[in-house]
Amino acid sequence: MARGILLVLFLCAMVTRNTAAAETVVWRLEDVKRVASHAPTVLGQPRVVIEEGRRALRFNGSSDGLMIDHNPLAGSRAFTIEVRFKPDADGPAAQRFVHLEDTAENRALVETRVTPDKQWYLDTFLYSKPTDKGVTLVDKSKLHPCGRWYWAALVYDGKVMSHFVDGKKELEGAIAYGPMTEGRTSVGVRLNQVFWFKGAIAELRFHPRALPAAEMQHSN
Repeated sequence: MARGILLVLFLCAMVTRNTAAAETVVWRLEDVKRVASHAPTVLGQPRVVIEEGRRALRFNGSSDGLMIDHNPLAGSRAFTIEVRFKPDADGPAAQRFVHLEDTAENRALVETRVTPDKQWYLDTFLYSKPTDKGVTLVDKSKLHPCGRWYWAALVYDGKVMSHFVDGKKELEGAIAYGPMTEGRTSVGVRLNQVFWFKGAIAELRFHPRALPAAEMQHSN
């Protein structure tokens, strides 16, 4: 009887642990000293701002960034990264502003490219260290005006990665990837401190599944 009770308790604990691990992780950028439960390393002087009713951190495009010793995607065979951001029209041409990398050097990046006529297009990247292969999704013709709030999403369903802007799919490509291990995340700049972002970032969401477009966030 005692062994049976212990077994039930153990199984319940495992279910609870797995359920918790499968929950969406939300990082609201409202304080440079704290991102969810993490104390980031702060580069430069990102500022807390309120723009169009949204509280966010503003990055200067040359020295502002956050380094967080955690990888929210660790262990996920499928996943979605969503980020709410507002790119400035006078930002650098190439900006790698969300970068996750694990201890095995697998990488996931969300990037923008800003054009001379004050528009931007999305660039996303996955790199698998075991296969030494990566996939870049980018289309220079899919332009969006700078100076507005957007939600961008990078999705991986276990076989195919795709990316979206405000819930609309733009591109996809096949890749064998992950799952990632523990690692680090940077916001506002690549982890090696190049390709800085200029603009505001309000929120990141990490889902341990491939989110359908109908469930993605949209800018109002």
